[in-house]
Amino acid sequence: MKLKLKLILILLFSIFIVPAFAQTAPVLFAVKGTTTDSVVKKPVAYVTVNLRNAARQLVRTAATRTDGTFSFEKLQSGKYLLSIISVGYNSKTVAVDLTDNTKPVFDLGSIAISGQTTQLKAVAITMDKPTVKQEVDKLTYDLKADPDSKSNSVLEMMRKVPLLSVDGEDNLLLRGQSGYKILVNGKPSSMMERDAKNVLKGMPASTIQSIEVITNPSSKYDAEGIGGIINIVTNKKTSNGYNGSVNVSHVFPVGGPRAGGSFSSKQGKLELSGFFGANIANTPAVRSSIVRLTTGGSPTNLNQNNSLEFDGKNGYIETGFSYEIDSLNLISGQFNLNGNNQDGTNLQNSILNGTGGLMQQYDLFNSNQAGGRGINTSLNYQLGFKSNKQRLLTFSYQYFTFNNRQNADLMASNRVNYTTPDYLQHNEGESSEQTFQVDYVHPVKKLNIEAGVKAIFRDNNSDFQYQSYNPAKGNFELDPTRSNKFDNNQNVFGAYNSYTYTLNSWAFKAGARIEETLIDADFISTSSQLNKNFFNIIPSVSINKKFKNMSSLNFGFSQRIQRPGIYQLNPFVDRSNPNFESSGNPNLRPAVSNNIQLGYNRSKKASLNLMLGYNYFNDLIMPVVVFNPATNITRSSFDNTGKARLFTLNTNISYPITKKWSSSFNGRIAHGRVQGLVNGVLVKNQGLMYGASLNTAYNFEKGWRVSVNAFVNGPNLSIQGTSNPYASTSFSLNKDIVKDKLSFSATVNNPFTKYRYNIRDSFGPDFAQTNTNIAYFRGFTTSLNYRFGKLKEAMKKNKRSISNDDVQGGAN
Repeated sequence: MKLKLKLILILLFSIFIVPAFAQTAPVLFAVKGTTTDSVVKKPVAYVTVNLRNAARQLVRTAATRTDGTFSFEKLQSGKYLLSIISVGYNSKTVAVDLTDNTKPVFDLGSIAISGQTTQLKAVAITMDKPTVKQEVDKLTYDLKADPDSKSNSVLEMMRKVPLLSVDGEDNLLLRGQSGYKILVNGKPSSMMERDAKNVLKGMPASTIQSIEVITNPSSKYDAEGIGGIINIVTNKKTSNGYNGSVNVSHVFPVGGPRAGGSFSSKQGKLELSGFFGANIANTPAVRSSIVRLTTGGSPTNLNQNNSLEFDGKNGYIETGFSYEIDSLNLISGQFNLNGNNQDGTNLQNSILNGTGGLMQQYDLFNSNQAGGRGINTSLNYQLGFKSNKQRLLTFSYQYFTFNNRQNADLMASNRVNYTTPDYLQHNEGESSEQTFQVDYVHPVKKLNIEAGVKAIFRDNNSDFQYQSYNPAKGNFELDPTRSNKFDNNQNVFGAYNSYTYTLNSWAFKAGARIEETLIDADFISTSSQLNKNFFNIIPSVSINKKFKNMSSLNFGFSQRIQRPGIYQLNPFVDRSNPNFESSGNPNLRPAVSNNIQLGYNRSKKASLNLMLGYNYFNDLIMPVVVFNPATNITRSSFDNTGKARLFTLNTNISYPITKKWSSSFNGRIAHGRVQGLVNGVLVKNQGLMYGASLNTAYNFEKGWRVSVNAFVNGPNLSIQGTSNPYASTSFSLNKDIVKDKLSFSATVNNPFTKYRYNIRDSFGPDFAQTNTNIAYFRGFTTSLNYRFGKLKEAMKKNKRSISNDDVQGGAN
């Protein structure tokens, strides 16, 4: 009875009381609309929409959803102003009249916003255009907004990119780590897998649009890359017509001529694009040394001094196409060809002393050659749906292969207790990969759903030959005990599901990825095999909150995999230095890291980016160095012996002091702790790592611009060593000869210091070692940069394509 009575009262309340209140309650209004690109007629997501009252007071704010829609509800009657703000677009204000009670919903329909037409002028004259953009799971550095890109290489510009740094040996680091993946236009490239450092050193930054640093990759990305992903976006802006740029420069005394360019065109439904580059790098003779002290029952002292020089050549070219069959069907593809060659000589003097005096001495002449070639190609087909143009189904295929060869001829003289015959080393390593992928995107109101499956088939092989000189026969003979053939097949099968949800000023992205790794290794020379399987479930979460003061807060958590690459697996033993050997370890297994990050971004007159990070690693793949007292040889390899934790703080600040005078700061500080077993002994190391860059530039009249850069790089920590800190400076002069077309640049690096001493101290259970490399530090660069064409539309590309970011690369 009580229940029935309650139901009757509720029913009477809804019939009589509620309508009575409804008659006297004021009418509430709603506003909705969709932001679209005025040129390509597509929705624009994550646009800031502000609603102000007649007194221009802020009433509501929101960010458009992935389909470009927005809405404000429960608004009082009155007149309002709606403003639309987005990076790269002109701001727009729309009047909204909510005084007609017969129209409670005010539908603005499609609101077209136009791209900023003064973009190229901003690049040529001022630094008003922001260089750094923070998104929910990545940070983008716009090279086109930085005039220094006209004369610098991509590697030099990466010193200014937040979260990136370059150490004393020109190795690129992401948040101080070497475990990352480099992509080009969202896809892996054989030139980055094969020789990233030298490619980036010779690639003109003027041919690059932007660099994306993805520190918290969503589940749609493959799980490999402990540090994250670096995506290099080349220049691709087309309309019916053509556009491009060409850069020629010369670097001396170390380096040489280099050239590069990019090109895009569109004729009807067909779009073509491409970029290319080539350089010659000559290094005059420089010196290096190694001092090794060992302990134990028979302590020794090794001193080696080297004089080395080399000449190198590097080149690459990539072309791409996109053809729109109709409004729902699109195909695209890419083809890349790259290669390099290097010749060098090294003269080494080695003296080994023990407690009883001289133990060994020799002079070694090493004539060496290295090089390789790479090819990659891809084809994508994208299908849209009439019911919802944002629904996309994409089928992708990619193939790439590259090889690296090493040849060394070693001849010894002035021998004292050195009996090893002269020898030849030859290693031919090759990697090939095929990838099949299907991706699906399905937006549902405020929710965007992504899913996909992927299969990667890799084949890595190595043929290493060691030939020893036979004085009796007067020729070199193959030594089977020091030669090896190795074949490694690695198949990766993955599937992912990711969800993105937007709610006013909030954006949430979460998902998971499963990966099965099958490894089959065949040691042909020793007739032995190795088979291993690994299964991983990888979660990821990203949260972004936008505030009214043009600031945002980001939080991210993800797990990442460190899967060994061919260089770490290859058992080839490099004996080019008789007292030191290095090789890979085919028994390596993948390692997993846990990454947590918290970021803050604010963009007003001053732009501020802060990011706190914490990484914890187990079974980390680490370089391991062991000394053998029986042979007096130090052996370097890799092992799953590491445990580490890393705290990081990255800061980026850009501030326009005046309209013509700009400044920026990029810095990082980190504390690392690492431990692992080395030859059965627990080794620990910890320390503070830091780096910073400071840039200031002034724009004079008639197209003149002067900029000054200062860099500080702290020690680089590893389980068995650390490197010395150093500082560098550069001064650049730019002149627009023909406005927005032709410009000239000149740069001097470190004018006050000719050489830099790169010192690395390492240690083990029974040895301590210091490696000193003396390299040219002072350098000069002159550059001409020419831009041609005029474009209005953005190139139409597949929104989903292959991104094989599951193999560590680019760090060595």
